[in-house]
Amino acid sequence: MELIKPDVNVDFAGKRNLAFIFSGLLILITVISLFVHGGPNYGIDFAGGILVQVRFQTPTGPAQIKKALEPIGMQDSQVQHFGGKDNEYLIRAEKKGLKLQGLSDRIREVLKKTYGDKFEVRRVEMVGPKVGKDLRRQALLAILFAILFIAVYISGRFEAKWILAAVMAAVLVGATMLVQAVLSGAGDGQSGLVPLIVTSLVVTVGSCWFLRLRYALGAIVALIHDVIVTVGVFSLLNKEFTLPIVAALLTIIGYSLNDTIVVFDRIRENLKRSGKTPLTKVINDSINQTLSRTILTSGTTLIVVFCLWILGGGVIEDFALALIVGVGIGTYSSIFVASPILLLLPEGKPSLALGRKKPAPAAPAPQKATPAKPKPGPEAKKPSPAKTAAGRKRSKSKKSRKKKRKK
Repeated sequence: MELIKPDVNVDFAGKRNLAFIFSGLLILITVISLFVHGGPNYGIDFAGGILVQVRFQTPTGPAQIKKALEPIGMQDSQVQHFGGKDNEYLIRAEKKGLKLQGLSDRIREVLKKTYGDKFEVRRVEMVGPKVGKDLRRQALLAILFAILFIAVYISGRFEAKWILAAVMAAVLVGATMLVQAVLSGAGDGQSGLVPLIVTSLVVTVGSCWFLRLRYALGAIVALIHDVIVTVGVFSLLNKEFTLPIVAALLTIIGYSLNDTIVVFDRIRENLKRSGKTPLTKVINDSINQTLSRTILTSGTTLIVVFCLWILGGGVIEDFALALIVGVGIGTYSSIFVASPILLLLPEGKPSLALGRKKPAPAAPAPQKATPAKPKPGPEAKKPSPAKTAAGRKRSKSKKSRKKKRKK
């Protein structure tokens, strides 16, 4: 099944500058939103505290719920609707010094005094502040190293440069360990996570550029782009950043990478038989040849994810929303970000010689001396046909005179 004709010819590479500007604006909006909100809106999993999901049988409101929780010091809790239902609420408390032991029982007791038996506690989650910080650190590092080591795999898989990929991995691990050692010596554990992530990304992108790893550079830039834009959408909507969202981001990384690999594989095949065809045309042809597959795959995936978002309920609503944004932006980046990045990297061999001496230029082969042609001498004059005939007549006449004298 093909939605797009095989002979379609859209100039995707020619529109790369507009795509880069659009992507830059999306990233800028993400940075501004995170700065205004003071970072992501971490959920209970990362911030610590308690989360209670309560369903009431009678109409009530956030103000009445907060008043009912006042005896146990939770009057400052965040209370919001959950799952689009009027009588179902999430109660979230991050108050420091709040004793978590036995807290769920105390919540049931104070709510029972106000609402009787006309409520149901459907979910209670409690996470200590230290556990929340550890989970946040591990989640961010999982996303980071998933992206970075994918770049190492792409380098060896598509460019057959396993030695250079190993060099990049060694440089990355060394830089990461150095930054961690410096931050540990300074006693900056949690806040030092941002410098660690920034350093690792800069080192990886710089290594790809320095070692001329085209495919790895395109893949890693596209993956970073997808994760940043998805986080930006959640920041703009003020959605909570929880462990299911981390799972969604890792899923987005895998999906976007799969789509990018399909395009890269077609580019590599076309380069082998392209001859002297410009790289821009090869990239355009490859994207157009895989366009039907890309649209069909992304379209069917989005249909399933939309069904999860609409019918799945409040528990997986944010997870499905992250997948919707990620699948859409991942399809865009595989066409307009990853492939055009190949055109930005300058031509040539890696700047790192890896200890190999450059071979000396071969001496030019001696030219064989061609024998000189002799100068043409004066050609002998050939007698003309008329003179030859006259000479024959004279010889005949002489013979006839001699015969007469003899007689």
